[in-house]
Amino acid sequence: MEGVTAPLSRPALTIGPYRVDPPVVLAPMAGITNLAFRRLCREYGAGLYVCEMITARAVVERNEKTLHMMGFDDGEYPRSMQLYGVDPATMAEAVKIILGEGWADHIDTNWGCPVAKVTRKGGGAALPFKRRLFGDIIAACVRAAEPAGVPVTAKFRIGIDDEHHTYLDAGRIAEAEGAAAVSLHARTAAQRYSGQADWEHIARLKEAVSTIPVLGNGDIFAADDALAMMDKTGCDGVIVGRGCLGRPWLFGELEAAFTGCPAPQPPDLGGVAAVLRRHAELLIQHDGEQKAMRDLRKHMAWYFMGFPIGSELRRRFGLVTSLGELDDLIAELDHDAPFPADAEGPRGRQGSPGKVTLPDGWLDDPDDPGVPEGADLMHSGG
Repeated sequence: MEGVTAPLSRPALTIGPYRVDPPVVLAPMAGITNLAFRRLCREYGAGLYVCEMITARAVVERNEKTLHMMGFDDGEYPRSMQLYGVDPATMAEAVKIILGEGWADHIDTNWGCPVAKVTRKGGGAALPFKRRLFGDIIAACVRAAEPAGVPVTAKFRIGIDDEHHTYLDAGRIAEAEGAAAVSLHARTAAQRYSGQADWEHIARLKEAVSTIPVLGNGDIFAADDALAMMDKTGCDGVIVGRGCLGRPWLFGELEAAFTGCPAPQPPDLGGVAAVLRRHAELLIQHDGEQKAMRDLRKHMAWYFMGFPIGSELRRRFGLVTSLGELDDLIAELDHDAPFPADAEGPRGRQGSPGKVTLPDGWLDDPDDPGVPEGADLMHSGG
Protein backbone atom coordinates (compact mmCIF):
# COMPACT_ATOMS: atom_id res chain seq x y z
CA MET A 1 0.00 0.00 0.00
CA GLU A 2 3.00 2.29 -0.54
CA GLY A 3 2.41 5.85 -1.62
CA VAL A 4 -1.06 6.30 -0.16
CA THR A 5 -1.44 9.57 1.72
CA ALA A 6 -4.07 10.80 4.11
CA PRO A 7 -6.89 12.75 2.43
CA LEU A 8 -6.21 16.48 2.55
CA SER A 9 -9.84 17.16 3.44
CA ARG A 10 -12.59 14.73 4.35
CA PRO A 11 -15.90 15.11 6.13
CA ALA A 12 -15.73 14.11 9.77
CA LEU A 13 -17.27 10.75 10.57
CA THR A 14 -20.32 11.21 12.76
CA ILE A 15 -22.46 8.40 14.16
CA GLY A 16 -25.59 9.97 15.55
CA PRO A 17 -24.39 12.79 17.85
CA TYR A 18 -20.85 11.43 18.09
CA ARG A 19 -17.88 12.65 16.10
CA VAL A 20 -15.40 9.81 15.50
CA ASP A 21 -12.04 11.37 14.70
CA PRO A 22 -9.95 9.74 13.39
CA PRO A 23 -12.61 7.65 11.60
CA VAL A 24 -11.41 4.40 13.14
CA VAL A 25 -13.51 1.79 14.97
CA LEU A 26 -12.31 -1.23 16.92
CA ALA A 27 -14.35 -4.20 15.74
CA PRO A 28 -16.22 -6.13 18.42
CA MET A 29 -14.45 -9.49 18.76
CA ALA A 30 -15.80 -12.22 21.03
CA GLY A 31 -13.41 -12.99 23.86
CA ILE A 32 -11.09 -10.15 22.81
CA THR A 33 -12.60 -6.66 23.05
CA ASN A 34 -13.33 -6.72 26.75
CA LEU A 35 -12.88 -3.69 28.99
CA ALA A 36 -9.14 -4.31 29.44
CA PHE A 37 -8.28 -4.67 25.76
CA ARG A 38 -10.40 -1.67 24.78
CA ARG A 39 -8.65 0.51 27.35
CA LEU A 40 -5.25 -0.69 26.12
CA CYS A 41 -6.14 0.26 22.55
CA ARG A 42 -7.63 3.60 23.63
CA GLU A 43 -4.35 4.54 25.30
CA TYR A 44 -2.76 4.67 21.83
CA GLY A 45 -5.31 6.60 19.79
CA ALA A 46 -8.76 8.12 19.50
CA GLY A 47 -11.69 6.47 17.77
CA LEU A 48 -14.66 4.30 18.72
CA TYR A 49 -14.05 1.09 20.65
CA VAL A 50 -16.82 -1.52 20.61
CA CYS A 51 -17.52 -4.02 23.38
CA GLU A 52 -17.53 -7.70 22.46
CA MET A 53 -20.85 -9.11 21.19
CA ILE A 54 -23.62 -9.33 23.80
CA THR A 55 -26.65 -11.59 23.43
CA ALA A 56 -29.95 -9.72 23.72
CA ARG A 57 -31.74 -12.59 25.45
CA ALA A 58 -29.04 -12.70 28.15
CA VAL A 59 -29.51 -8.96 28.75
CA VAL A 60 -33.27 -9.44 29.15
CA GLU A 61 -32.62 -12.28 31.61
CA ARG A 62 -29.94 -10.16 33.35
CA ASN A 63 -27.46 -13.00 33.09
CA GLU A 64 -24.67 -12.31 35.60
CA LYS A 65 -21.81 -13.29 33.28
CA THR A 66 -23.24 -11.10 30.52
CA LEU A 67 -23.62 -8.08 32.79
CA HIS A 68 -19.93 -8.39 33.72
CA MET A 69 -18.97 -8.52 30.03
CA MET A 70 -20.91 -5.29 29.50
CA GLY A 71 -18.62 -3.27 31.77
CA PHE A 72 -17.01 -0.03 30.56
CA ASP A 73 -14.03 1.93 31.85
CA ASP A 74 -14.77 5.21 33.62
CA GLY A 75 -13.10 7.25 30.87
CA GLU A 76 -14.66 5.38 27.97
CA TYR A 77 -17.00 7.54 25.87
CA PRO A 78 -19.08 6.99 23.93
CA ARG A 79 -19.69 3.55 25.37
CA SER A 80 -20.33 1.34 22.38
CA MET A 81 -22.08 -2.03 22.72
CA GLN A 82 -22.88 -4.64 20.08
CA LEU A 83 -26.02 -6.76 20.42
CA TYR A 84 -26.83 -10.12 18.86
CA GLY A 85 -30.38 -11.40 18.47
CA VAL A 86 -32.93 -12.75 16.01
CA ASP A 87 -36.24 -11.53 17.45
CA PRO A 88 -37.43 -7.91 17.17
CA ALA A 89 -39.16 -7.88 20.57
CA THR A 90 -36.18 -9.35 22.42
CA MET A 91 -33.73 -6.98 20.75
CA ALA A 92 -35.94 -3.98 21.54
CA GLU A 93 -36.36 -5.04 25.16
CA ALA A 94 -32.58 -5.45 25.51
CA VAL A 95 -32.04 -1.95 24.11
CA LYS A 96 -34.61 -0.51 26.53
CA ILE A 97 -32.91 -2.20 29.49
CA ILE A 98 -29.42 -1.10 28.46
CA LEU A 99 -30.44 2.50 27.93
CA GLY A 100 -32.80 2.59 30.89
CA GLU A 101 -29.89 1.56 33.12
CA GLY A 102 -27.58 4.06 31.39
CA TRP A 103 -25.17 1.32 30.33
CA ALA A 104 -24.31 2.45 26.78
CA ASP A 105 -24.28 5.45 24.42
CA HIS A 106 -24.28 3.57 21.09
CA ILE A 107 -25.87 0.28 20.05
CA ASP A 108 -24.39 -1.72 17.19
CA THR A 109 -26.18 -4.81 15.87
CA ASN A 110 -24.40 -7.98 14.74
CA TRP A 111 -25.21 -9.44 11.33
CA GLY A 112 -21.72 -10.65 10.46
CA CYS A 113 -20.90 -13.54 12.76
CA PRO A 114 -20.20 -16.68 10.64
CA VAL A 115 -19.92 -19.15 13.55
CA ALA A 116 -22.10 -22.24 13.12
CA LYS A 117 -23.75 -22.04 16.55
CA VAL A 118 -25.03 -18.57 15.56
CA THR A 119 -25.96 -19.11 11.89
CA ARG A 120 -27.72 -22.43 12.55
CA LYS A 121 -30.23 -20.40 14.60
CA GLY A 122 -30.66 -17.90 11.77
CA GLY A 123 -28.50 -15.29 13.51
CA GLY A 124 -25.40 -13.34 12.58
CA ALA A 125 -24.52 -13.44 8.89
CA ALA A 126 -27.52 -15.66 8.11
CA LEU A 127 -30.22 -13.21 9.18
CA PRO A 128 -30.03 -10.41 6.56
CA PHE A 129 -31.23 -12.96 3.98
CA LYS A 130 -34.63 -12.62 5.70
CA ARG A 131 -35.21 -9.06 4.57
CA ARG A 132 -38.48 -8.41 6.43
CA LEU A 133 -37.16 -9.86 9.68
CA PHE A 134 -33.94 -7.85 9.36
CA GLY A 135 -35.91 -4.64 8.77
CA ASP A 136 -38.25 -5.38 11.66
CA ILE A 137 -35.31 -5.85 14.06
CA ILE A 138 -33.53 -2.66 12.98
CA ALA A 139 -36.79 -0.69 13.23
CA ALA A 140 -37.54 -2.12 16.69
CA CYS A 141 -34.06 -1.25 17.98
CA VAL A 142 -34.19 2.27 16.53
CA ARG A 143 -37.60 2.92 18.13
CA ALA A 144 -36.38 1.60 21.48
CA ALA A 145 -33.24 3.78 21.38
CA GLU A 146 -34.87 6.95 20.06
CA PRO A 147 -36.15 8.36 23.38
CA ALA A 148 -32.61 8.30 24.76
CA GLY A 149 -31.12 9.84 21.61
CA VAL A 150 -28.84 6.83 21.18
CA PRO A 151 -27.78 5.84 17.64
CA VAL A 152 -28.24 2.29 16.35
CA THR A 153 -25.92 0.89 13.69
CA ALA A 154 -25.67 -2.37 11.74
CA LYS A 155 -22.59 -4.42 10.83
CA PHE A 156 -22.92 -7.18 8.25
CA ARG A 157 -21.07 -9.24 5.64
CA ILE A 158 -21.40 -9.46 1.86
CA GLY A 159 -23.83 -12.33 2.34
CA ILE A 160 -24.10 -16.00 3.14
CA ASP A 161 -22.02 -17.17 0.17
CA ASP A 162 -21.31 -16.16 -3.43
CA GLU A 163 -24.82 -17.22 -4.48
CA HIS A 164 -26.59 -15.30 -1.72
CA HIS A 165 -25.34 -11.71 -1.41
CA THR A 166 -27.40 -9.66 1.02
CA TYR A 167 -25.38 -6.54 1.80
CA LEU A 168 -26.95 -4.07 -0.65
CA ASP A 169 -30.47 -4.87 0.52
CA ALA A 170 -29.27 -4.85 4.15
CA GLY A 171 -27.70 -1.41 3.70
CA ARG A 172 -30.79 0.09 2.08
CA ILE A 173 -33.14 -1.47 4.64
CA ALA A 174 -31.03 -0.32 7.61
CA GLU A 175 -30.89 3.19 6.17
CA ALA A 176 -34.67 3.25 5.60
CA GLU A 177 -35.40 1.99 9.13
CA GLY A 178 -33.34 4.70 10.81
CA ALA A 179 -29.90 3.19 11.39
CA ALA A 180 -27.23 5.86 12.00
CA ALA A 181 -24.50 4.03 10.03
CA VAL A 182 -23.77 0.68 8.39
CA SER A 183 -20.55 -1.33 8.29
CA LEU A 184 -19.47 -4.02 5.84
CA HIS A 185 -16.98 -6.81 6.46
CA ALA A 186 -16.11 -7.47 2.85
CA ARG A 187 -16.25 -11.26 3.04
CA THR A 188 -19.11 -13.75 2.85
CA ALA A 189 -20.00 -15.93 5.81
CA ALA A 190 -18.75 -18.93 3.81
CA GLN A 191 -15.30 -17.32 3.60
CA ARG A 192 -15.21 -16.91 7.37
CA TYR A 193 -11.84 -15.13 7.79
CA SER A 194 -10.03 -16.79 4.89
CA GLY A 195 -8.81 -15.35 1.61
CA GLN A 196 -8.90 -11.67 0.86
CA ALA A 197 -11.62 -9.15 1.62
CA ASP A 198 -13.14 -7.74 -1.57
CA TRP A 199 -13.20 -3.99 -1.00
CA GLU A 200 -15.13 -3.43 -4.25
CA HIS A 201 -18.28 -4.40 -2.33
CA ILE A 202 -17.63 -1.58 0.15
CA ALA A 203 -17.58 0.86 -2.77
CA ARG A 204 -20.88 -0.57 -4.07
CA LEU A 205 -22.49 -0.24 -0.64
CA LYS A 206 -21.32 3.36 -0.45
CA GLU A 207 -23.05 4.03 -3.77
CA ALA A 208 -26.25 2.30 -2.59
CA VAL A 209 -26.47 4.08 0.78
CA SER A 210 -26.53 7.84 0.45
CA THR A 211 -27.70 9.44 3.70
CA ILE A 212 -25.71 7.68 6.45
CA PRO A 213 -22.03 6.77 6.85
CA VAL A 214 -20.64 3.52 5.44
CA LEU A 215 -17.70 1.94 7.23
CA GLY A 216 -15.38 -0.67 5.71
CA ASN A 217 -13.93 -3.72 7.42
CA GLY A 218 -11.53 -6.41 6.24
CA ASP A 219 -7.75 -6.79 5.87
CA ILE A 220 -6.64 -3.59 7.59
CA PHE A 221 -3.32 -4.71 9.03
CA ALA A 222 -1.43 -1.41 8.76
CA ALA A 223 -2.25 2.28 8.67
CA ASP A 224 -1.64 2.43 4.91
CA ASP A 225 -4.31 -0.24 4.46
CA ALA A 226 -6.88 2.02 6.12
CA LEU A 227 -5.98 4.98 3.93
CA ALA A 228 -6.06 2.78 0.84
CA MET A 229 -9.50 1.41 1.72
CA MET A 230 -10.95 4.89 2.10
CA ASP A 231 -9.23 6.06 -1.09
CA LYS A 232 -10.43 3.11 -3.18
CA THR A 233 -13.97 2.74 -1.83
CA GLY A 234 -15.02 6.21 -0.69
CA CYS A 235 -16.11 4.79 2.66
CA ASP A 236 -16.50 7.16 5.58
CA GLY A 237 -14.46 5.21 8.13
CA VAL A 238 -12.68 1.94 8.79
CA ILE A 239 -13.15 -0.90 11.23
CA VAL A 240 -10.09 -2.72 12.54
CA GLY A 241 -10.36 -6.26 13.85
CA ARG A 242 -7.63 -8.90 13.64
CA GLY A 243 -4.99 -6.35 12.62
CA CYS A 244 -4.68 -5.07 16.21
CA LEU A 245 -4.34 -8.49 17.87
CA GLY A 246 -1.09 -8.37 19.78
CA ARG A 247 -0.58 -4.90 18.36
CA PRO A 248 -2.81 -2.36 20.10
CA TRP A 249 -0.35 0.40 19.13
CA LEU A 250 -1.82 0.10 15.61
CA PHE A 251 -4.36 2.72 16.74
CA GLY A 252 -1.52 5.18 17.34
CA GLU A 253 -0.23 4.47 13.84
CA LEU A 254 -3.72 5.01 12.42
CA GLU A 255 -4.18 8.29 14.26
CA ALA A 256 -0.83 9.51 12.92
CA ALA A 257 -1.73 8.49 9.37
CA PHE A 258 -5.10 10.24 9.41
CA THR A 259 -3.64 13.43 10.83
CA GLY A 260 -0.64 13.45 8.50
CA CYS A 261 1.86 13.03 11.34
CA PRO A 262 4.98 10.86 11.10
CA ALA A 263 4.32 7.23 11.94
CA PRO A 264 5.55 6.21 15.40
CA GLN A 265 8.32 3.64 15.47
CA PRO A 266 7.11 0.10 16.23
CA PRO A 267 8.30 -1.20 19.62
CA ASP A 268 11.26 -3.48 20.12
CA LEU A 269 10.75 -6.70 22.07
CA GLY A 270 11.16 -4.86 25.36
CA GLY A 271 8.45 -2.43 24.32
CA VAL A 272 6.15 -5.28 23.33
CA ALA A 273 6.77 -6.94 26.69
CA ALA A 274 5.78 -3.71 28.45
CA VAL A 275 2.51 -3.62 26.49
CA LEU A 276 1.87 -7.27 27.36
CA ARG A 277 2.51 -6.49 31.03
CA ARG A 278 0.08 -3.56 30.87
CA HIS A 279 -2.52 -5.81 29.25
CA ALA A 280 -2.11 -8.28 32.12
CA GLU A 281 -2.57 -5.54 34.73
CA LEU A 282 -5.78 -4.30 33.11
CA LEU A 283 -7.19 -7.81 32.84
CA ILE A 284 -6.43 -8.49 36.49
CA GLN A 285 -8.20 -5.30 37.54
CA HIS A 286 -11.33 -6.43 35.69
CA ASP A 287 -11.34 -10.22 36.17
CA GLY A 288 -8.91 -11.16 38.93
CA GLU A 289 -5.52 -12.81 38.42
CA GLN A 290 -6.56 -16.40 37.72
CA LYS A 291 -9.08 -15.62 34.99
CA ALA A 292 -6.91 -12.82 33.60
CA MET A 293 -3.92 -15.10 33.09
CA ARG A 294 -6.07 -17.68 31.32
CA ASP A 295 -7.43 -14.98 29.04
CA LEU A 296 -3.99 -13.53 28.36
CA ARG A 297 -2.58 -16.84 27.07
CA LYS A 298 -4.38 -16.60 23.74
CA HIS A 299 -2.72 -13.23 23.08
CA MET A 300 0.86 -14.51 23.45
CA ALA A 301 1.33 -15.76 19.88
CA TRP A 302 0.02 -12.43 18.54
CA TYR A 303 2.32 -10.30 20.71
CA PHE A 304 5.41 -12.34 19.83
CA MET A 305 4.60 -12.90 16.16
CA GLY A 306 7.85 -12.87 14.15
CA PHE A 307 10.15 -12.38 17.16
CA PRO A 308 12.95 -14.97 17.62
CA ILE A 309 12.18 -16.01 21.20
CA GLY A 310 12.51 -19.80 20.86
CA SER A 311 9.88 -22.50 21.04
CA GLU A 312 10.43 -23.39 24.72
CA LEU A 313 10.06 -19.83 26.01
CA ARG A 314 7.09 -19.32 23.69
CA ARG A 315 5.47 -22.46 25.15
CA ARG A 316 6.00 -21.24 28.72
CA PHE A 317 4.40 -17.89 27.93
CA GLY A 318 1.38 -19.82 26.63
CA LEU A 319 1.00 -21.59 29.99
CA VAL A 320 1.50 -18.59 32.30
CA THR A 321 -0.56 -18.69 35.51
CA SER A 322 0.42 -15.59 37.51
CA LEU A 323 1.70 -12.05 37.14
CA GLY A 324 4.91 -12.99 38.95
CA GLU A 325 5.53 -15.82 36.52
CA LEU A 326 4.87 -13.46 33.61
CA ASP A 327 7.49 -11.05 34.99
CA ASP A 328 10.05 -13.86 35.24
CA LEU A 329 9.41 -14.88 31.63
CA ILE A 330 9.64 -11.28 30.41
CA ALA A 331 13.04 -11.02 32.09
CA GLU A 332 14.30 -13.84 29.84
CA LEU A 333 13.51 -11.96 26.62
CA ASP A 334 16.04 -10.09 24.52
CA HIS A 335 14.54 -6.65 25.08
CA ASP A 336 16.65 -5.07 22.33
CA ALA A 337 15.36 -7.35 19.57
CA PRO A 338 13.85 -5.07 16.87
CA PHE A 339 10.29 -5.31 15.69
CA PRO A 340 10.33 -7.89 12.86
CA ALA A 341 9.33 -6.81 9.37
CA ASP A 342 7.41 -10.06 8.83
CA ALA A 343 5.14 -9.28 11.79
CA GLU A 344 3.13 -7.03 9.47
CA GLY A 345 0.20 -8.57 7.64
CA PRO A 346 -2.52 -11.09 8.55
CA ARG A 347 -2.80 -12.27 12.12
CA GLY A 348 -5.44 -14.05 14.13
CA ARG A 349 -7.75 -16.78 12.94
CA GLN A 350 -8.08 -17.30 9.21
CA GLY A 351 -9.25 -20.88 8.77
CA SER A 352 -10.77 -22.28 5.62
CA PRO A 353 -13.92 -21.43 3.71
CA GLY A 354 -16.85 -23.79 4.16
CA LYS A 355 -20.58 -24.29 3.86
CA VAL A 356 -22.63 -22.09 6.18
CA THR A 357 -24.84 -23.93 8.68
CA LEU A 358 -28.42 -22.66 8.37
CA PRO A 359 -31.84 -23.57 9.80
CA ASP A 360 -33.85 -26.00 7.68
CA GLY A 361 -35.55 -24.22 4.79
CA TRP A 362 -33.85 -20.89 5.60
CA LEU A 363 -33.19 -20.07 1.93
CA ASP A 364 -36.70 -20.94 0.71
CA ASP A 365 -38.25 -17.49 1.15
CA PRO A 366 -36.28 -14.31 1.87
CA ASP A 367 -39.50 -12.47 2.77
CA ASP A 368 -40.62 -14.94 5.44
CA PRO A 369 -40.33 -12.95 8.69
CA GLY A 370 -40.38 -16.01 10.95
CA VAL A 371 -37.86 -16.50 13.77
CA PRO A 372 -36.50 -20.07 14.16
CA GLU A 373 -37.85 -21.82 17.25
CA GLY A 374 -35.47 -21.50 20.21
CA ALA A 375 -33.18 -19.15 18.30
CA ASP A 376 -33.04 -16.50 21.01
CA LEU A 377 -32.22 -18.84 23.86
CA MET A 378 -28.43 -18.80 23.34
CA HIS A 379 -26.66 -17.03 26.18
CA SER A 380 -23.80 -14.59 25.66
CA GLY A 381 -20.23 -15.44 26.47
CA GLY A 382 -19.42 -18.06 23.87
